[in-house]
Amino acid sequence: MKPYAEVIGDPIAQSKSPTIHGFWIAKLGLDADYSAAHVTSEGLADYVASRRENPEWRGCNVTMPHKQAVQPFLDGIDEIASAIGAVNTIYRDASGRLVGTNTDMSGFLEPLAGDLAKSHYFRMARILGTGGAARAIVTGLAGQGFTLVLAGRNPDKARAMLDQLDPGGEHHTTLLDHFAEATDFAFDDREGCCDLVVNASPLGMRGQPALAFAWSHAPPGSIAYDIVTDPVETEFLKGARAAGFKTIDGLSMLIGQAAAAFTRFFGVEPPREHDAELRKRLSA
Repeated sequence: MKPYAEVIGDPIAQSKSPTIHGFWIAKLGLDADYSAAHVTSEGLADYVASRRENPEWRGCNVTMPHKQAVQPFLDGIDEIASAIGAVNTIYRDASGRLVGTNTDMSGFLEPLAGDLAKSHYFRMARILGTGGAARAIVTGLAGQGFTLVLAGRNPDKARAMLDQLDPGGEHHTTLLDHFAEATDFAFDDREGCCDLVVNASPLGMRGQPALAFAWSHAPPGSIAYDIVTDPVETEFLKGARAAGFKTIDGLSMLIGQAAAAFTRFFGVEPPREHDAELRKRLSA
């Protein structure tokens, strides 16, 4: 049997992970496989136990609803997953232990690397959504010196998340609806600032309501970042582009987080020089 890795979740049919990892396996000519496995909450413990005994199993990516629930079945959780409070990747370490990590944070930050390498006198991010993905984004941006405004339907939940993930930060919360109506706020001279507006919610995803955001809430020079991957070109990004803002789509984070997991599974770096071809395949 070939070495293999998987992605698990419930549901799982919509996952793009097999396409991404399969693309890299083919490009590198690896004798390996990657597939999706439908694992229910009731079957999670048995899944981990069975894979633990299979020497060809290299690990798995973890999607909802298992990112928290899988942790008790592992031998360890690394610092990143512990800080975020969620596991999205399980791999075998050198001693064979099953370790949980989280590559969502590094995947989110990857397309921002050029901007974050610059010096700024102030960094602020408006993060829309308080779900699981927001945890990785809040943790990552707080670590990069951002002041955060976390918007959700429940401000108490948003405040609890900020207090847990970055208790020393001077961050703010607001209702998601706050950004739906236009504002005439006069932003100051933004030279030397780094401003982000991040949709960390499923709003705008196929089958979900649109995200209502008035772009008058975004300071000049802001970067709009939508983690939704279906569709890739969301109304949120279209609105940002029409308003003159730079945009980053959800495939950037998706490919970035997968790349970090791929290296854990197969011990080699994925061939990122083919990202443009991979993006076309994922967008087809």
